[in-house]
Amino acid sequence: MSNDVTSTDGGASTAPPTRRRRALWVAGVAGLTGVVGLAALGGVAARDDKPKSDQVSDAQPSTNRQNVSDAGGADEGGAKEADAQDDEWSGDDWSGFDDRSGKDDKRQDDKRDEKDRTRQVPCDTDKLIQAITFANNEDGGVLELAKGCTYTLTRNQDGNGLPVVTQPITLKGEHTTIGREATADYFRILNVGPGGHLTLKGLSIRGGQTLQSPMAADPATVWAPYSTVVRSTVAGPAAKPAATTAAKPAATTAAKPAAAAKPAATTAAKAGAKPAATTAAKPAAAKAAAKPAAKPAAKATAKAAAAKPIAAEAKPAGAGAAVPLVEQPGFTDGAGVLVQPGGRAEILDSELLYNQSGGNGGGLANFGSTRLSKTTVAHNTAFFFGGGIFNAGVLQVDESKVKDNTGIIGGGGIANGAAGIFTDSVDGGSVWVYKSEITDNETLGFGGGVLDVEGTTTLHQTTVSGNTAVLAGGGVAVADSQLTLKDATVFKNSTAGVGGGVAVTFDSAATVENSKINDNTAGFFGAGLYNEDSVTTLRDSEVVGNRAVGPFARGGGIFNTEGSEVTLRRTKVAHNFSTLPPGGIFNSLGGTVTLDDESAVTANRPTNCFNVLDCFA
Repeated sequence: MSNDVTSTDGGASTAPPTRRRRALWVAGVAGLTGVVGLAALGGVAARDDKPKSDQVSDAQPSTNRQNVSDAGGADEGGAKEADAQDDEWSGDDWSGFDDRSGKDDKRQDDKRDEKDRTRQVPCDTDKLIQAITFANNEDGGVLELAKGCTYTLTRNQDGNGLPVVTQPITLKGEHTTIGREATADYFRILNVGPGGHLTLKGLSIRGGQTLQSPMAADPATVWAPYSTVVRSTVAGPAAKPAATTAAKPAATTAAKPAAAAKPAATTAAKAGAKPAATTAAKPAAAKAAAKPAAKPAAKATAKAAAAKPIAAEAKPAGAGAAVPLVEQPGFTDGAGVLVQPGGRAEILDSELLYNQSGGNGGGLANFGSTRLSKTTVAHNTAFFFGGGIFNAGVLQVDESKVKDNTGIIGGGGIANGAAGIFTDSVDGGSVWVYKSEITDNETLGFGGGVLDVEGTTTLHQTTVSGNTAVLAGGGVAVADSQLTLKDATVFKNSTAGVGGGVAVTFDSAATVENSKINDNTAGFFGAGLYNEDSVTTLRDSEVVGNRAVGPFARGGGIFNTEGSEVTLRRTKVAHNFSTLPPGGIFNSLGGTVTLDDESAVTANRPTNCFNVLDCFA
């Protein structure tokens, strides 16, 4: 399933690449969270419903820094501003955008310039709601909000604190906040419906919160279908090395290739992954799905079995079965801002702070087309994916900061797509992050900083640092996706599992160009880069100073599994460390690691390489 979207540069559609697909299975296993002493978190949300785009919230009283009264006026500091607007805002109705503009003679073919369409909104929440309502009825408008005001929302309609945006509407402020009152019912702040185009300038969107259900999900169970190592590490007792021979069923042991009996492979098994028998560790369904020819059919079958109820809504002409053209949001997605399919948003010089989603996207959930520029997304939480930002459309982030967010299941900072939990997975869209910082985000699952599931992600001149993931990909994790790191820095990220810096899994293709993967930490394998069942190319890059520190850890720089490919061109792998050899590059039997003459693997401890041609151990 792919999304009907255009690329971030406005060109041709950027759909997820054609991939081999695996049958998804969910093992009833204890999470790796038990290994590190973390309890599974409850309170996650079901995605049964969708928000309604044709309904708006009712009027709300407001309280804010200017002490706006419930009657709509302002005392002391805000009194003069409110009085000055009484002539335009008197009575229950506002007559519209152009009745008092005095510039009707300048309109031509119903087109108005920004000055004609601009109206000032006093520091009163009811007036803000009324202004958005009339802007929707009058083909849009520019609303200048009161400087230094806090518009506090206390009531909602259909889960939205403000009217759903259905026209081109700009909200401009200066040190201005729109937030949900702390004790109010749960609802999001802003919702952009199909055909709507919202622009935010100079605003802080705070405190949105959507309801989560009492159903719980274990991150390790959710992610087990996407990684052999996750399956093996969570299946064994916490006190034992992950995926030891003793922990495997007899039938599985019998199925091992002959190469598994080699001493080197046996040593690798103690480390948590048997180089020559990675496929043998998979359950029968996953093992069958590992065959390239069987993947598309197997994975499609798994998706059909878990098809979302909303799939019946989109029916191509002449098609017997319903096929959705784009992903649809859940009712609890996007606590700060939700952009629905067909909607657009530009968030400029603004903040998305302290929002909490019971589903995906704490600060922002984008299913349409959204750009964030010079914006901070911080201290947001999602009970599923995308603590800061969730994307299933087209997303551009430039010169922005995504920091201190939490996505419980995956994608602490940014999640492009989502693994299936109670319903089918959500395909990622297209994400381009430019000259930005993704820092200090966290998750119990995959992708502390950035997660991509069945999408395309590019990080260009971007820093990913200080992020944490329990299972995989402390900095970046991708599954069945395309990843590009260009002039990027991934450093000082950590995981208790695999891929402290970058984890590339489940039929993904990754290109790392002129980038640095440095000083990351992992508890098991691939502190710098973990590559499983995928193809990764590094050009003019470095993997330096990474540490795999667990008792059975190896491959401090790079860990490559059976059937996977890593190619290094003019790339340095140096000063990496792991508990068990090698500290530089571990290549499983059956995997492929290619070095060109200009690449160097040096000064790694205890040794440089295992099973890598032209590499001095």
